[in-house]
Amino acid sequence: MMNKSLDYKSAGVDIEAGETAVRKIKESVRSTFNASVLTDIGKFGGFYALNTSEYRQPVLVSSIDGVGTKLKVAFMMKKHDTVGEDLVNHCINDILVGGARPLFFLDYIGTGILDTGDVESLVSGMVRGCRANGCALIGGEMAEMPGFYQAGEYDVAGCIVGIVEKDRVIDGSSIQRGDVLIGLPSTGLHTNGYSLARKVLFEHANYTVDTRVDGMDGTLGEILLSVHRCYFPVVAPVLDRIEMRGMSHITGGGIVGNTKRILPEGLSLSIDWDAWKIPGIFRLIQKAGNVPEEDMRRTFNMGVGYIFIVRAADAPVLQEMLGEQGEAPFRVGEVV
Repeated sequence: MMNKSLDYKSAGVDIEAGETAVRKIKESVRSTFNASVLTDIGKFGGFYALNTSEYRQPVLVSSIDGVGTKLKVAFMMKKHDTVGEDLVNHCINDILVGGARPLFFLDYIGTGILDTGDVESLVSGMVRGCRANGCALIGGEMAEMPGFYQAGEYDVAGCIVGIVEKDRVIDGSSIQRGDVLIGLPSTGLHTNGYSLARKVLFEHANYTVDTRVDGMDGTLGEILLSVHRCYFPVVAPVLDRIEMRGMSHITGGGIVGNTKRILPEGLSLSIDWDAWKIPGIFRLIQKAGNVPEEDMRRTFNMGVGYIFIVRAADAPVLQEMLGEQGEAPFRVGEVV
């Protein structure tokens, strides 16, 4: 009996599908390019010509992240065009707290069986996030790994590089007792706390992504897939107008867990938890799962996506500046 002939495709890896996916996303990705991008996608590396003429001592700032189990909600909804934008926005916010503006972004997509339509939708979200913030999507990787991921599922990660003048780096070292925390609202869970949210809502409370809850706009699936807000368009204009002592992006670990990372030794935070209205999705999770308040505060952003730390005298000025941009900033607490 002759042995059956095997090839890569029979093992679950479709090289042609990968090449098709790259062809389909090329034009979209090219729309993020600027004069600094020197290579097209599909090369072994992305080349970016750094223009240092605007800087005396340019410092590159990099970060890498994913969107966690929010992807599970995207799989349930069969909607993939928002999580890519989540990824870009999350990464931009992470370097923004240091005062950096984004330069370029790269992505990694790992999947079991490549679905070119899902990849196209996923990358369209990345493109949207990059274009909105002047960031070039200069490369990426699609890895097809049958047997490693469940059918119809994938993982995604992103790496961003930004730039800031050395003497304009914001690292929290100048924060002092009495400084004030000013917050900007989140658009929901952003990209953190989804393991707890899914367990409570879908396993414990037996809701579905199509469930509608009184007082909340949209289905649970739509609310949970709300795009992680990017704060760069709001934050960048105020950085040259006020002394910013510190900033924090509120992700896993909550308000305290993230903001205390930039505090000098000997300082702590006093948070006024009644200073803003906590969005209904958080209270729904807490009530449905009987989740302790401390766990909620440690797991979720609780409606605060970004925090500025400024001198008490500068707080009203900052709030006025943000208000001029149509924002509704609020005092979150102070440094003690």
